[in-house]
Amino acid sequence: MVKLPIDPKHRETDRHSRAMNDAVTDDRPNWLAAARVYLDGRVIAILFLGFSSGMPLLLTFSTLSIWLAEEGISKTSIGLFALLATPYSLKFLWAPFIDRLRLPILTPWLGRRRGWAILTQLALVVGIIGLGGSDPVRDTWTMATWAVFVAFASASQDVVIDAYRVEILEERQYGAGSAMIVAGYRIGMLASGAGALYLAEAVSWFWVYVAMAGLMGVGILTILLNPEPAGSVVAVQSADRPDPVQWLREAVFAPFAEFLVRGGWRPALLILCFVIFYKFGDSLAGVMANPFYLEIGFTKSEIASISKIFGLAATLAGGFLGGLIVVRRGIMESLLWCGLLQMFSNLMFAIQAMVGHDVTMLSVTIAVENVAGGMGTASFVAYLSALCNIAYTATQYALLSSLMAVARTFLSSPAGFLADSTSWVVFFLITTIAALPGLILLWWLMQRKIVPSSHARVSLP
Repeated sequence: MVKLPIDPKHRETDRHSRAMNDAVTDDRPNWLAAARVYLDGRVIAILFLGFSSGMPLLLTFSTLSIWLAEEGISKTSIGLFALLATPYSLKFLWAPFIDRLRLPILTPWLGRRRGWAILTQLALVVGIIGLGGSDPVRDTWTMATWAVFVAFASASQDVVIDAYRVEILEERQYGAGSAMIVAGYRIGMLASGAGALYLAEAVSWFWVYVAMAGLMGVGILTILLNPEPAGSVVAVQSADRPDPVQWLREAVFAPFAEFLVRGGWRPALLILCFVIFYKFGDSLAGVMANPFYLEIGFTKSEIASISKIFGLAATLAGGFLGGLIVVRRGIMESLLWCGLLQMFSNLMFAIQAMVGHDVTMLSVTIAVENVAGGMGTASFVAYLSALCNIAYTATQYALLSSLMAVARTFLSSPAGFLADSTSWVVFFLITTIAALPGLILLWWLMQRKIVPSSHARVSLP
């Protein structure tokens, strides 16, 4: 039986003895006991950190695009601001430095993770105010520079918060933690999206962005009020190891090599393939959802009310339910059941295509699809968390989450071609079938008991 991570030489006594490897046990908590996981202070803290993580995103995207449009900036220039998403895709490149570099003052004072969290959050405060103080007409390049700075700081904060979440929680709490991080993230986006637009009706854009910078205080206060993860190793760039080649090897190459060799490279590659394909069918359908709604006759207001507002509530409900299932049934079994629900939820779109414009049916379709998607995300994020070696949490989680994004971006890009080449019913049947590779890989991993082990404590080299 292969378990990940396995490295007996470096494993310390695990304080999390109730690991959720998915062998059938008799001591699984009942649903009420499982729900109590959401009352743990560490899990609640993740909600506020999720808010801090999601809040900056729209300030460099949709909210900023509205400001630019109001100022008469060309659509071409506004479109180029979409390139600001690049740091979110490439954050794994500098995650090793966040894992290993010691910060003056902050690291000795707050510790390995909290020091970096405060640095990125303070950088966001400065960057958001700088962005709000820019003039999009007279100095577009200055505004673009501040926007890139905010995107980079935001992506870096995501790296730190993901690592902090993995290390502060017990493995039995991973599902609840993933539900909380998603809920907080969506609430943060709501604040910097709809909240910022409402505020912009009353005050200037500068004061809107100052207010948004002030909301970063939620994350700062959360970090200051919560402890450094127990067992988190402070990375020290000491004077007796000045060799930059050696340091780069340990900081950059070791995390990737460790993942590949800890249980054998073949199981590791299969796991990486599973990470890519688990949400593939869901992502393929999601790319064409809005064009589908419009083509079958739904108005923009109907889409906004049902797909966006009601859909958000359904996604959050699914996330919290998924977290409970992880506590109750374990990570691998949760992945299987939630994955099956994700797959069959795509059939609701095919039924919607046959029914046509029907608001009641759309509500049912959105409810089923978003609840299933939220459940799948909660179990999947819990799985990614359990895969990380705690010595390299930031680097390995950044890599895994980047791979997860592959299905959402590159692999889903042919969705429009498929939709043009077939009917909507056939298209959504194809997206249902597209979920099978991920589920087959999951079944293979489960049969060979290639599962993430408990929250391993290993030492840095």
